[in-house]
Amino acid sequence: MTLEAAEMKRIVAETAVDAYVKDGMNVGLGTGSTAYYAIKRIGQLVNENGYDLTCVATSVQSEDLARECGITVVDIDDVKQLDVTIDGADEVDPKLNLIKGLGGALLREKIVAAATVQEIIVADESKLVEKLGTKAPLPVEVLQFGNGHTSVGLRRQRCEPVMRMKDGRPFVTDGGNYIYDCRFPDGIDNPFFIESRIDVIPGVIENGLFLNTAFEVLICDSDGNVRRMSEEKADE
Repeated sequence: MTLEAAEMKRIVAETAVDAYVKDGMNVGLGTGSTAYYAIKRIGQLVNENGYDLTCVATSVQSEDLARECGITVVDIDDVKQLDVTIDGADEVDPKLNLIKGLGGALLREKIVAAATVQEIIVADESKLVEKLGTKAPLPVEVLQFGNGHTSVGLRRQRCEPVMRMKDGRPFVTDGGNYIYDCRFPDGIDNPFFIESRIDVIPGVIENGLFLNTAFEVLICDSDGNVRRMSEEKADE
């Protein structure tokens, strides 16, 4: 039987939590439809198994959900480092490089990832791509001030930046910024180069390229099978 996308997300998220989250850990909580199931499972470990976890959320949305699940959430500066973070991705390439940020939390997600020993990415098989940027746009978080001029700089990188909207108005991130979703007609050939070019554009806060970040990627297929893509295998 072919599983629905939501069921694949639940299976892979719960598999990752059960494999990587241990009692006493500092844990990063991702944002998005797959991370939702990870947070729910972590809540079960806390409430039913008695796990003593200290968690950091990558968005207000995830923080609210975590507190509803009885999870202790603290500011990232209250912990020295995070042992593991369970988060989703919008695209995953064969080298475990990612595009993230369609959930609007890329800035906090990247800060949390940088503070994490093991960044575990969970996704269904639809997120696998041979080249980044072929399915999903690249989200870029920018200051509200002068964002039109910032979009000109983005367009010079041979992409089409489109202001993200919500309810007829520009979408505003938890940090009070805007997001441009950048479409690359032929995908992103050199993500490390593009990242460096985008980061130096005045007004850019952060971009959704997560390169050399994932420790392991867990992928669920439509049959409910979960396979692991590790950074060691990606280097072979």
